[in-house]
Amino acid sequence: MPDAGGAPSSPVTETRRRRWLSPLLRRILLMNALPPALLAATLLYLDQYQNGLLAAEVESLRTQARIYAAAISEAAVTPRDDRTILVPEAARPLLRRLVEPSPNTQARLFDNTGLLVADSRVREGPGGAIVTEPLPPPEPRGAFAGTVAGLYERVLALLPRGTQDQVRVDVNPNAPSFDWQPEFGGSTTDRREELRLALEGGVRPYIRRTAEGRLLVSVAEPARRGSASVGIVLLTREAREVDARLLDIRVSVLALFSLALVLTVLLSLYLSRTIATPILQLARAAAAMREGEGRGGSVPAPLLRREDEIGVLARDLQTAARALWARIDANERFAADVAHELRNPLTSVRSAIETLRRIEDPTKQRRLLAIISDDAVRMDRLINDIADSSRVDAELSRTIATPVDVAPILGALGELQAATREEDDPRLEIEAPAEGLIVRGVEGRLVQVFRNLIGNAISFSPKGGHVVVRARPTGQMVEFIVEDEGPGIPEAKLESIFDRFYSERPTGELFGQHSGLGLSISKQIVEGLRGRIAAENRRDAQGAILGARFIVRLPAA
Repeated sequence: MPDAGGAPSSPVTETRRRRWLSPLLRRILLMNALPPALLAATLLYLDQYQNGLLAAEVESLRTQARIYAAAISEAAVTPRDDRTILVPEAARPLLRRLVEPSPNTQARLFDNTGLLVADSRVREGPGGAIVTEPLPPPEPRGAFAGTVAGLYERVLALLPRGTQDQVRVDVNPNAPSFDWQPEFGGSTTDRREELRLALEGGVRPYIRRTAEGRLLVSVAEPARRGSASVGIVLLTREAREVDARLLDIRVSVLALFSLALVLTVLLSLYLSRTIATPILQLARAAAAMREGEGRGGSVPAPLLRREDEIGVLARDLQTAARALWARIDANERFAADVAHELRNPLTSVRSAIETLRRIEDPTKQRRLLAIISDDAVRMDRLINDIADSSRVDAELSRTIATPVDVAPILGALGELQAATREEDDPRLEIEAPAEGLIVRGVEGRLVQVFRNLIGNAISFSPKGGHVVVRARPTGQMVEFIVEDEGPGIPEAKLESIFDRFYSERPTGELFGQHSGLGLSISKQIVEGLRGRIAAENRRDAQGAILGARFIVRLPAA
């Protein structure tokens, strides 16, 4: 995102802007909150439990209706013309007395034609007026329960309604209609369906919820005298216990969900603090390294002490930063060394040219021209070696190490030296097995290492001497040893001989024949292949130096 000046903001700045709503924190919150959210959404319906409660309510109401129907068929009928008929005057008070223990129940009695005969909620008042008794008001809810219930009902209104809220039977448009106002309320459709339920003899219950939110259950049972039906008892009851139990469970579920949600948020913040925040600190450290700060490592110490993956990442970043700064410092020193090494032959050439302009002696002129030519050759050799040294690291970082069999390489170098040696030159002896010398490396660079070490050993060995190359596998490594019979290496220089441009040449050798980069390049190659190279002196039993020994260890393939 560009800033006001048009420059893109850094990743660290962008991360700071969204510290508390970072993508990682959002993912953590989503992953942690999704399971309890799915649990809460699933339990909002409670289909099986609610259906079980409704089934028990229907069964209880049907049993009650059967008791009422049996009582009506025994006490509110009279025989007439070889059949039994209802006596409304006897049925009404009996129906009211039967329903008195159930204040939430309304009982209605129909004859076989669908005519309403009695209603437990309707009675005759003073002066012959018809009085309808009101239903008991709903039990008051607590503030928390009322809030939860209201919230739940609003949420549930947005979701598909299940069959537990309303089970309807088919409405018969040809069913007889009549006018009555049931106390429980309901539309004309509800009244017609209840009548249909009664005329069908209670094949299945009728469950509905009114506009006031009351859950009503209606069942019908025929009143029989013998095998003849004398009427139909229709019971309608408000299933308060079902709603109360469901509300209790939903309150418990929502309370548990709220607790789980709070714990999820706290755990997400904890994970963010222990994961996202350390990653942000690592990003700041990387940005500081990029800007040149923290040469010694700008990763916070607490992150380096962690034992988890963040700690591993922090330590690797610190190691990489230090290695990068070490390489930058090495390049700076290398550039300074190159400038110093090139300055000497250039100074010699400049002095020879200035002197050449002032003298006229042909012999001296030829000598000066020879000096200029030698210095030119020296600079060319130096530049080639410098270029080769610069390419080593880059080449090894790009090239994948492969299994290389070193035995044929040593054999070829031995044959080449034997074919090109003069009579008094040192002899090269190869003591290596024909198998088991396979290492992981780059063949061309391994050839360069052995040529440098063998050439260095031959140059220091006396005429007629011996240079021995030994090789053997040692566990996970393969060891190569190059020994000569030269004057050895000064004890104080055993490490310095691998420095760039260090030169310790045999007595009598012309100056400038070597650039001092051979051993340095060899060390670069060996360490780039995850190996080790070292130098030591060979000594006899009395401690006298017999020559130098170079040891190279490379990982076996």
